[in-house]
Amino acid sequence: MELTLPILKKMFDGAARDIAAEEQNLCRLDSACGDGDHGVAMRGAIEAASGAVQAAANLKDAFFDAGMAAMANSNGSTSTIYGTLFTGISDALPAGAESLSAAQIASAFEGALASMREVVKGDVGDKTCFDALIPAVRAMKGAADAAEPFSAAAKAADEGAKSTEKLRAKFGRARNLGEKSVGTLDPGAVSNAIMFAAFSREFGK
Repeated sequence: MELTLPILKKMFDGAARDIAAEEQNLCRLDSACGDGDHGVAMRGAIEAASGAVQAAANLKDAFFDAGMAAMANSNGSTSTIYGTLFTGISDALPAGAESLSAAQIASAFEGALASMREVVKGDVGDKTCFDALIPAVRAMKGAADAAEPFSAAAKAADEGAKSTEKLRAKFGRARNLGEKSVGTLDPGAVSNAIMFAAFSREFGK
C-alpha cells in the first residue's frame, strides 16, 4: 500500500480534527512555561494546512500548499516549523507523483527535517517539538509498507513527547524558568505526537 492524495487528505483532516479537540489542553500545557497560545497557533496552522491539502491536485502541491497555508495562518515558531516541514517534504517529492512508497515518504520527511534544523534551533533533549519530531522521522526509515512509516513515527513521537516531562527547557520563554520547567510536558512535542497519531490512524482506515 502506498500513500496517495485521497489518503493524504484523510490524514490531514484527521490531524486538524484532533488538534482542534486538544486546543485547550495544548494551551494549558503552554501556559505552564510559555504564553499559553500554542493550542490556538497549532489549530490555525493545521486547519489551514488541511484546507490547502483538500484543494490540491497532486501530492507535491498538497504538501507545498499545506506549508504555505500553515505559515500564513499561524504565528511565531509554529508558523516556521510547520511551514518549513511541509514545504520541505514537497521539495523532496517528484513532480507528478501519484503515490509514494515507504522509502519515498521516509526520505521526504528526512529532507524536510534537515531543512527545518537549518532555521529552527533544537535537538532531542531540549524540551521542544524536536523531542517528538526527530525520533518520529528516524523511526520512519526501513519500513516496507507505506503505512509503517506513520505507525512507527506515531509511536516514537508519543514516547518523545512523554519524555519532555523530565527535561529542562533550553529554548524560548520556558528556558527562563530553569528547573521550574521540569515536570511539565512540552506542548510543541505533544502537538507533534497528536499529528503523527492522526496520520497513522487515518492511513490505516
